[in-house]
Amino acid sequence: MTETEKKKSNAAAQPQMHGQFELKNGKIVLETNDEAEFSSHRILTGWLGRSISAIAIITAVFHLYTLIVAPMDQWLFRSLHVMFLSVLGFALVPGWKSAKAKIHFVDWLCIAASIATTAYIFIYFDELLYRMGVLPTTLDFIVALIGTVLVLELSRRTSGWSLTILASVFIAYAFAGPYMPGVLQHRGYSMERFFTYIFGTNGIFSVPISISSKYIIIFIIFSAFLQVSGVGKFFVEWAFSISGSARGGPAKVAVLSSALMGTMNGTSAGNAVATGSLTIPLMRKVGYNPKFAAATEAVASTGGQIMPPIMGAGIFIMAEMTGIPYQSIMVAGVIPAILYFWSAYLMVDKEACKLGLHGFDKTLLPDIKDVMMRSYMFLPVVMLFGMLAAGFSVIMAGFIAIVASLATSWLTKDNRMGLKEVLQALDIGVRGSIQLMAVCAAAGIIMGVIALTGVGLKFASMLLGIAGTSVFLALFFAMLISIVLGMGMPTTAAYAVAASVIAPGLIRMGIEPLMAHFFIFYYACLSSITPPVALAAYAACGISGSDPMRTSLTSFRLGIAAYIVPFMFYYAPAILLAGEAWEIALRSITAGIGIYALASAVQQWCFGNINRLEQAILLVTSFFLVTKNEVLDIVGLVALAFIIFLQYKKYGTLKYKNMKREDIHQGVSLSQ
Repeated sequence: MTETEKKKSNAAAQPQMHGQFELKNGKIVLETNDEAEFSSHRILTGWLGRSISAIAIITAVFHLYTLIVAPMDQWLFRSLHVMFLSVLGFALVPGWKSAKAKIHFVDWLCIAASIATTAYIFIYFDELLYRMGVLPTTLDFIVALIGTVLVLELSRRTSGWSLTILASVFIAYAFAGPYMPGVLQHRGYSMERFFTYIFGTNGIFSVPISISSKYIIIFIIFSAFLQVSGVGKFFVEWAFSISGSARGGPAKVAVLSSALMGTMNGTSAGNAVATGSLTIPLMRKVGYNPKFAAATEAVASTGGQIMPPIMGAGIFIMAEMTGIPYQSIMVAGVIPAILYFWSAYLMVDKEACKLGLHGFDKTLLPDIKDVMMRSYMFLPVVMLFGMLAAGFSVIMAGFIAIVASLATSWLTKDNRMGLKEVLQALDIGVRGSIQLMAVCAAAGIIMGVIALTGVGLKFASMLLGIAGTSVFLALFFAMLISIVLGMGMPTTAAYAVAASVIAPGLIRMGIEPLMAHFFIFYYACLSSITPPVALAAYAACGISGSDPMRTSLTSFRLGIAAYIVPFMFYYAPAILLAGEAWEIALRSITAGIGIYALASAVQQWCFGNINRLEQAILLVTSFFLVTKNEVLDIVGLVALAFIIFLQYKKYGTLKYKNMKREDIHQGVSLSQ
């Protein structure tokens, strides 16, 4: 090979901008921004940066060793979990914008206080077991007060003011009880008793932190191993090879890739940023407007929180609170998740039809044969699902999945993980756990107040009184409360708080615990795409440049079917796999058809544009098909068949005849 030929060969291998997207070796570069969720973190270099990474790696090893090899007392373990991640959180997450350049004196003070409060628990552990929350000393109270303030501050830094304010309101309620009216009244508590009660296993170190320390951190580390081993990138390549060339391809890729990646990610907003960094610009390239592109990614990323096997970590709290085996909850979530993503897929497909959008030329996408030859990259997730279904413990399944990710990386020459890459994955995993630990600790404060004051049972009685004997009204109020409580909060905290307040009331009405908690969990997830505070939509519009409020309204419209599915848990429980096989199949099929009717009505498109009368019929039809009444199913199917007949007669197979595709391989925008 001549020198000129070598230069040409090297140039061809380098990434280059082609039109408005980046190419490498004639293919679109499919790299997600997996570290985008850490954009608010300080960038620390030198000895300090290395020290922080070392602490993160030690934290990961400590958790894995304690969970797998040498268990320790749960309060001590949880306190170390909070301490390690608090130290990292105060070092990495600035308290205000001007403090991002370096660790501030206040941060060092918070770090020292975090270590000191944990040291106090270890030194006086035997005495604290008997006196915390009952007969505390003055020093107990001071330590507990400092520890509570640290949790609130870290929650504010990592997740904004919403959860911090809500937790503060509940704290205030503990002291204002004697002055509250009606069912909200209680006798009140002294500051000493309250804060020492909250800074114990009934509050900050209760169920949410138990889940964070045992399950969430191990699966966030697993997610980091998927990222470093190249499995995460393979998920994106697989999604692009399957649907990247279809009409509106990148939007469908967003749905598929977010379904795969979102389940491993702890937050909807984090997933929207990570996968959206790739999919949103490509959606805009093929012709979607910025608002729709951001809303699509937000809806898809939110769906990752309800996709088995991990379901965004909220499932672990559900299992702990209900006592229902994790495997049962995971399996019950399969059909609802499929219906959710079926709805999202239909929405983006019909939008593409309306706008006459196409996907990318297949020559720009990963070769499907090559991608399928690397299907072994699914091995870590398949093993995880299989082990969980087989009844292995969640912790052991997560650990084996991490090992499987490491082993899988060695099957591909470019992705082999050595010691450096393993340490990098441990570092990334622990950094990704900081926010979830903070929100779990803050949620523990709220749950502690609910348990101490009994307001949960009082609220349940109030809910029953308002709803009377109508289960539908009770569910409707529960939906509104779950969404409102979840606004501005990550899914895990939103569910923990909402379930503590609402679930007892629904269960007392005779609704099965699994059904009640699933209902609340879904709406806690959907709060991230519900205006006016839609975190996932806001995160996505930061990439697309669209208006946040309009984007959140669009995400609400695209996810509209998901707001109906939870009601099916009660009215058609077969979709939670409760019932005979024929009934489960029938309900799933009719629900899927009903969602098709709803998507057609919302998007005003079937074979072509639909008029107002057809839209109204489709809306009614969709509701008929998601009930468990066979007569309504038949009526709905007949009505849908009639609309499809009218549409086919009007538009036929010529619906795309005027759609013009320009040469995307030359980087020219598609016509709409």
